[in-house]
Amino acid sequence: MKWIFEKRRSRARCGWIEGTFAAGVLLVSGTDGICAAVDTPTQLIALQCGHLIDTQLGRMLGESTILIEGARITTVQPGRAEPAAGLLIDLSESTCLPGLIDAHTHLTKQTSPTAYVDQFHWNPADYVLRSTVYARRTLLAGFTTVRNVGDYNNESAALRDAINAGVLVGPRIYTAGIPVGSTGGHADRTDNYRMGLMGDPGVAAGIINSPEEAVKSVRLHYKLGDDLIKIMPSGGALDESSSGDNPQMTIEEIKAVVSTAHDYGFTVAAHAHGAEAIRRAVVAGVDSIEHGTYMNDEDARLMKQNGTWYVPTMMTAEYVAQKAAVPGYYPPNVAVKAATIGRVLLETAGRAYRARVRIAFGTDAGDYPHGQNAHEFELMVAAGMPAMYAIQAATINAAQLLKHEKNLGSLSPGKLADVIAVRGDPLADIGLLKHISFVMKDGVVYKRAGREVEMDRTVIEDSADNASQ
Repeated sequence: MKWIFEKRRSRARCGWIEGTFAAGVLLVSGTDGICAAVDTPTQLIALQCGHLIDTQLGRMLGESTILIEGARITTVQPGRAEPAAGLLIDLSESTCLPGLIDAHTHLTKQTSPTAYVDQFHWNPADYVLRSTVYARRTLLAGFTTVRNVGDYNNESAALRDAINAGVLVGPRIYTAGIPVGSTGGHADRTDNYRMGLMGDPGVAAGIINSPEEAVKSVRLHYKLGDDLIKIMPSGGALDESSSGDNPQMTIEEIKAVVSTAHDYGFTVAAHAHGAEAIRRAVVAGVDSIEHGTYMNDEDARLMKQNGTWYVPTMMTAEYVAQKAAVPGYYPPNVAVKAATIGRVLLETAGRAYRARVRIAFGTDAGDYPHGQNAHEFELMVAAGMPAMYAIQAATINAAQLLKHEKNLGSLSPGKLADVIAVRGDPLADIGLLKHISFVMKDGVVYKRAGREVEMDRTVIEDSADNASQ
C-alpha cells in the first residue's frame, strides 16, 4: 500500500509531540501513545497490536496491524507492518478489540438517593448538561457506541446531535427518546404523585392506551428524529407503582407499535420483566427483550424461534439490589421491588444462554454510575457465558441488534475505525476490560496509555460555529 500525507486538521490532539519522524513515518514513543500537533497530517494511521480479537470468527489472533485512513479501517493484516508514511501507534503490549457497544443505556440520568426529588426541581437543561459528563465517561471506558433506551424529554437526541457535530465528546448514540407505555405503568413518570400533580399524561409523554394511540406515538418519535422505539409492556423495579412484573400493554397495542415502527424503519426494544409480558412482546414481533427477569422456558423457546434478541442488564440488577438494602436510597415500594428483581437476573441470563437465545450486551447505565459498564462482562462470565461470547455480545452481536453491523462490531476493512486496546488477555481475565488503555472512535484517538487525550479547543469552536450556521 502506498501511503501519502493528507493535510487535514485532526479533532483529537495532545499538547506535545512524543515521537520523531523517520522515513516519513511518525513514530510515537510509549505504549498506546499517540500525539498530533495542530495541522499535522495524520490521517493515515497504523495500529500495531500485540494481539487482536476477531469477533466475527470468535478467535484471538497474534500480532496484527490495523491500517486506518480517515474514519475507516482499510486493512487488517497479520504481523507488524511498517508503512512507508503515516502515523504509527505502538500497541504491541496490548490486545486490540472493536469499540464496545452498550445496547441499554440512559445517558441523561444517573442514580442517586435524591433522584426522586430532583425531578421536581430540575429542568430538561439540567439533565442535558449532566449528560455531557456521562457521555464522556462512557466513551473513555471503551464504549464507542450506545443504544439509549429512554429519557424524559427527548434530550438524548440533542446529546446525540452535539456529539455527531463534534461539539461534545461521547459515544455514537442511537436513541429511543421517550419510552412508550400505559397509564400508571412503568413509562408513566407521574406514578404516586399527589392528585394535583398527577394529571393524565398522553401520547406526547409516551403514554398510550389503545392501538390507535400506539400508532400515533411511533409517528411522533419519527417526527422527533429518534432512532428506535422503546416500549414498557411490563412493570419495572424503579417506578413508584406496586408491581415490578405485571403485564401493562395489550398484545394489540404492542402489535400496533411494532408494525408501525417497522414501517418507519425502527427496531423495537421491550422492557419486560414478567413472563406474560415477555410472551406478548415476542409474539407481537419486538426486536429485543430488555431485562427479561422472569423469562420462563416457553419465553426462551419463542425468543429463539423468532430470533428475538435478549439484553440482560445484570449489573443494574446487582446494583439496585445492593442499594435496596440502604435505608432511604429508594422509596419504600421501590426498594421492595428492587431487592426482589435484583436476585433473579443472573440465573435467568445463564438459562437464556444455555437455551441459545441470542444475547447482546447491555447494562442499564444510569441506574448505576456511568463509566462502570464493563462490570457486566464479569457477570456474564459468572452466569456461564464464555469470555469470547461476552465480548462478541458487546461487539458483533450488539451491532447486529442495532442493524449497523456493516459499520460496527468487528475490526474489518471498510468498517468505522472504532478500536480499543487493553493490556493483557481479556479472554483469560475478563475484568481487564474495566481498564481500557486506548480508545479510538471514527479514527480519532480519545485515550492513550490510560489517559484522556487533550482536545484542541479550536476544533470544538469550529464545530460549534458550523453547527449554528
